[in-house]
Amino acid sequence: MKLTKLEKYWVLYDVGNSAFTLLVSTIIPIYFNYLAGSAGLTDVQYLAYWGYAASIATLIVALSAPVLGTLADHKGYKKPIFVGTLAVGAIGCLALGLAKAWLVFLVVFVIAKTGYSASLVFYDAMINDVTEESRVDTVSSRGYAWGYIGSCIPFVLCLLLVLGSGAIGISMELAMGLSFLIVAVWWVGSSTPLIKNYQQRYYVERQPHPVRASFGRLAKTLRNVKQEKHIFIFLLAFFFYIDGVYTIIDMATAYGSALGLDSTGLLLALLVTQIVAFPCAIIFGRLAQKVRNSKLITICIAAYLGIAIFAMFLHAQWQFWTLAVLVGMFQGGIQALSRSYFAKIVPNEKSGEYFGLMDICGKGAAFFGTTIVSVVSQATNNMNLGVGAIALLFVAGIILFRKAAKLNPGS
Repeated sequence: MKLTKLEKYWVLYDVGNSAFTLLVSTIIPIYFNYLAGSAGLTDVQYLAYWGYAASIATLIVALSAPVLGTLADHKGYKKPIFVGTLAVGAIGCLALGLAKAWLVFLVVFVIAKTGYSASLVFYDAMINDVTEESRVDTVSSRGYAWGYIGSCIPFVLCLLLVLGSGAIGISMELAMGLSFLIVAVWWVGSSTPLIKNYQQRYYVERQPHPVRASFGRLAKTLRNVKQEKHIFIFLLAFFFYIDGVYTIIDMATAYGSALGLDSTGLLLALLVTQIVAFPCAIIFGRLAQKVRNSKLITICIAAYLGIAIFAMFLHAQWQFWTLAVLVGMFQGGIQALSRSYFAKIVPNEKSGEYFGLMDICGKGAAFFGTTIVSVVSQATNNMNLGVGAIALLFVAGIILFRKAAKLNPGS
């Protein structure tokens, strides 16, 4: 299916922001390990503090996104709020290159990740404005697919800088600063076409006191969503299964690094994840035209359950490579299909509001997952036990999702 010009611009934002996601999943945790090690922190402390930082960022977005999403549904508000959050993320990304102490680095990271995560709430909510319901599965999948492969371009440049810093005569700190600059420029540059051309098609009319009105509308929606059982149960299911997905994304490199695996091998394995994810996300998008979305999501959750169990016993480099390939096969599918599934079952004119609620589940879940890994790792001094808790969340997710799918037979 050929994408329209506006659909391509929407996909381009995935290409841009995914560069930051890949940096967060790969090079940044290793660099933080370098800063933490220089300051005398242990491996367990490093993993725990990294998990707490990721948790704080996701908690901030989870608490603010529903109100901001509801506000963005007002006529003419979605684009400027989106641009504001994008600016916070990109400027924060640049500022990471200036932070040399581990604690300062973590504070700036929380700011950058908050801006990035908040921008996705509005970006996801834009999908109903840029495409039609019959095309939403394909467009959503293309976004993730091109995001995966497109993010490899700046990542490879950053990887060459970081790994070759000694050979070209620059310090690790300077190499990382240049890497953050490359990613920020790539992110903003890829976002520009969408910012210039996006128009909000679905909205509610502006009111005299939009912020106060947004709180009122949000409270009303929270009351009503319990009566819309198919939406309510889906959000519960999403909370559990996306918890595992985001925790694996956020903690994979930190986990492998704390286990003592070769950092170069970790980075190359996660590059393979992106390459594998590109065709697999497209395949899931095409399958969604022939197979019910709900069946495909169920398959993805079950696959992630197996991945989580496998991760509990990870101790060698080849196992991390296997994990990276498996994650790549299903990561794009579960994220893209969940986004398009939700877009189909919520009112178009309230997409920001509902995607804000979805973000509570997604970001709240990520906070829950990374915190569990950090707390259990510290309490037991065993990182594998912390990772093991993730499998239980996928079990809860698949049970609840199947119940939600039965309440929405057309899904």
